[in-house]
Amino acid sequence: MTRAIDTHAHVISSDTARYPRDPLGGEQSGWSRERPVSFEKMIAAMDEAGVAKTVLVQASTCYGHDNSYVADAVAAHPDRFAGVFSVDVLAPDAPERIRHWAGKLRGMRVFIAGHTAASKDARLDDPRAFPAWQQAVEAGLSICVQMRGTYAQLDAMLERFPKARVLLDHMGRPSIADGAPYLDAAPLFELARHKNLFLKLTTHNVRESREGKAAPETFFARVVKEFGASRIAWGSNYPASEGTLAVLLADAREALASLPKEYQEWIFFRTAKTLYYPALVDR
Repeated sequence: MTRAIDTHAHVISSDTARYPRDPLGGEQSGWSRERPVSFEKMIAAMDEAGVAKTVLVQASTCYGHDNSYVADAVAAHPDRFAGVFSVDVLAPDAPERIRHWAGKLRGMRVFIAGHTAASKDARLDDPRAFPAWQQAVEAGLSICVQMRGTYAQLDAMLERFPKARVLLDHMGRPSIADGAPYLDAAPLFELARHKNLFLKLTTHNVRESREGKAAPETFFARVVKEFGASRIAWGSNYPASEGTLAVLLADAREALASLPKEYQEWIFFRTAKTLYYPALVDR
């Protein structure tokens, strides 16, 4: 069976005194309140599912920009975890904060959509964010972007920062219910010309590939055709997406089963290894 590295999971501590809740916008996400998973429980879930390593992404809807719990989880289990932090990229001290967290974690997340504090006026290409992006590039960080429908803004940032290694969370949640040839997803496919753009294929995409006229076999084949399997990495979104980690991985394997085994190896393991675990011995 194809090996697995999870590029998108979240951990929440039960110790609210040491790790107080401070969600973006002041409203905690339902999933982090109702089904929190500590990093100890994450390891147990990984062992059950057969996930070798996991990239822990800052739960901004629980902790805001305080990345302490993710950093402590990675420090406690560097053999199992890598981490992605978040900062306010519009703040004047963003480059300084990035330098601080870059000493502990391997990626930065820019979070402008899909959360409780999301503003319709927020722009990925806000000039105030340019110093933060430049610092992230200089630090060699992967930049995860969570957004919906703002493909033109992402296009502008990819043009401005061609050396940035950018991962699009949940593939930007493209509209695919129209079915093959997925004309509604054209704005996503047009970004494939940027060789520094990678896609996170998550549970959201797996589930949406079965809605409307979409089908996993045709949609993921089209995504691979446009981007190449070496620029796509699987992420569970556990526990934000409901279900056990084992079930979420099994669902993803089933959705991608029609792809060649080599492509599956890239999506479930090798792309993540390239991005987050370059020193990992590839057996």
